[in-house]
Amino acid sequence: MAGAQCCSNPPTLNPNRGASTIEQLGGLKTYISGSPNAKLAVLLISDVFGYEAPNIRMIADKVAAAGFYVTVPDFFYGDPFVYDNNRPLQVWLKDHATDKGFEDAKSAVEALKSKGLSALGAAGFCWGAKVVTRLSKSKSIEAAVLLHPSFVTLDDIKEVNVPMAILGVEIDNYGPPALLKQFEEILASKPEADSYVEIFPNVAHGWTVRYNVEDEAAANSANEAHQKMLDWFSKYVR
Repeated sequence: MAGAQCCSNPPTLNPNRGASTIEQLGGLKTYISGSPNAKLAVLLISDVFGYEAPNIRMIADKVAAAGFYVTVPDFFYGDPFVYDNNRPLQVWLKDHATDKGFEDAKSAVEALKSKGLSALGAAGFCWGAKVVTRLSKSKSIEAAVLLHPSFVTLDDIKEVNVPMAILGVEIDNYGPPALLKQFEEILASKPEADSYVEIFPNVAHGWTVRYNVEDEAAANSANEAHQKMLDWFSKYVR
């Protein structure tokens, strides 16, 4: 993940978008979309660019429109990755390890369940995929979706206990198709939990959340992935 591919095309952050729906959840500042009366929830865990990136908030709104209560916590405590020669990605990652992300995610899940929500799904983008995978081992969620995952290992996938969909890409050094095919084989050997793996052609790592909304082809591919994520949650989070 240290290479340029992971963090090419960084988003223009927009912390004011949807500011009226920023609340505290499990000790984390969180973008919330959807009716507070909803009984089903989806937790979205961002890539290294954090919860202020506008596309992930648009994705949250899209999932919320389907009837889910959607949360996007700030797992980086106001310190998302930005390009800075004095603080390269590997240095930033030491301050924002996925182990800490997992502990914070457990707090977010507990806070959601305390609201009386009856079922919860989680989706992770890049960095967030590792955190969601760990949640999938603990059965604290009903379903998981990984989008262009980073850091996820074969041993991680062997311990998954819930229905999981993985949406990867043809061009990805961090979740290459060959590795995702191995994930697919492992998941297929688990009859107790459904699984789905797809490799999207002609797109690169980060395409579901860092696409240019004015690029029709890129937007269409991202929207297709978003719909498949939503279909997975509609099937298993109920």
